[in-house]
Amino acid sequence: MTAISADENHLIDSAQSWMRLAISVLVGTIGSVGMWAIVVVLPAAQIDFGVDRAGAALPYTATMIGFALGNVLIGRHVDRFGVTLPIILAALSLGGGFALASLTQAMWQFALLHLLIGFGASAGFGPLMADISHWFVKRRGIAVASVACGNYLAGAIWPTIIQSFMADVGWRTTFVGVGLVVIVTLVPLALLLRKPAPRVADPSHVPPAPTGPKRVPLSPAALQALLVIAGLGCCVAMSMPQVHIVAYCVDLGYGPARGAEMLSMMLAAGIISRLASGFLADLIGGVKTLLLGSVLQGLSLFLYLPFDGLVSLYVVSLVFGLSQGGIVPSYAIIVREYMPAREAGQRVGIVIMATIAGMAFGGWLSGFIYDLTGSYEAAFINGIAWNLLNVSVMVYILMRTRAPTPRMAAA
Repeated sequence: MTAISADENHLIDSAQSWMRLAISVLVGTIGSVGMWAIVVVLPAAQIDFGVDRAGAALPYTATMIGFALGNVLIGRHVDRFGVTLPIILAALSLGGGFALASLTQAMWQFALLHLLIGFGASAGFGPLMADISHWFVKRRGIAVASVACGNYLAGAIWPTIIQSFMADVGWRTTFVGVGLVVIVTLVPLALLLRKPAPRVADPSHVPPAPTGPKRVPLSPAALQALLVIAGLGCCVAMSMPQVHIVAYCVDLGYGPARGAEMLSMMLAAGIISRLASGFLADLIGGVKTLLLGSVLQGLSLFLYLPFDGLVSLYVVSLVFGLSQGGIVPSYAIIVREYMPAREAGQRVGIVIMATIAGMAFGGWLSGFIYDLTGSYEAAFINGIAWNLLNVSVMVYILMRTRAPTPRMAAA
């Protein structure tokens, strides 16, 4: 591997790096509209297409499938071509997907196009985090965490905007407008990220590693399987409020606007949680950080059961957002703590894929349970059960963890 050139060395942790970070966060915030638009549109689409709640949740599931595939497929091309071309193609995918979805006459058509929308939205998540990691060494953690917050910023901003326009012009015209905004803004922003990322940092610029990997008496395959199970569990639970809070507020008679506000509040709080968890993980480790977030997520899900008043739902949604935001990024930290660094990219990708699958499956499952029972009470209980699965896996890993020996640290 070739050392970084003198011309590139000054780019690491530079003012240009921070400018690139700001642009990347903006790209992620705009592009991640593809993840949250369907959550706001779900009640109107259900009525328009004449389907049950489980059928109306299928577009969200399709979005998450496209998002998962996009993180893997687009991510493979970023190292070869940089992020500019993938982001431009993603913008066209997003804009075209929204425009075509506005013309659909059947739910299966609507759901199918959300595969395209989810695929386009993925460019603003994993691929951008991979790119920004090359531009920082001393502040790499906060840089990557900030880019990861782009999708939560989108969730805090876009639902209220979409709901406002839906009230005036309907969801179909709103989708056309969103598609145009995405293309007009993301293409020029992508061109600002044309400069190739510096690939290899000078050894003198890299801070010393704190310790060696932690020890756990499990094979890498077994530990990977446990993390996949944990990722599924936490995100099936997480999807219940995030996917169905708008529909839940409609059922309670509060209207979709109140639900969109709660979703925005939930995801804004998730930004705080996501950044705070990064600092906390540096102090207590990834497993304890994830375990704390998962326990708090389970408690906040439980609070939805006795409290369904308007004010109390705002409060519980705020607590939920503050609890769950740091869970998914903690998986990347755990992989780095317990597994060889040379396998980090592959291992993290697999776990993130599991969390996305959990969100997709959980969004559909909650709708299915609603159709069976006629209320969301059983769906919240189902989410709590899946969350306990995540807690159990984390407790097991924590109990089996051994401190690194001096020999391991030296290695």
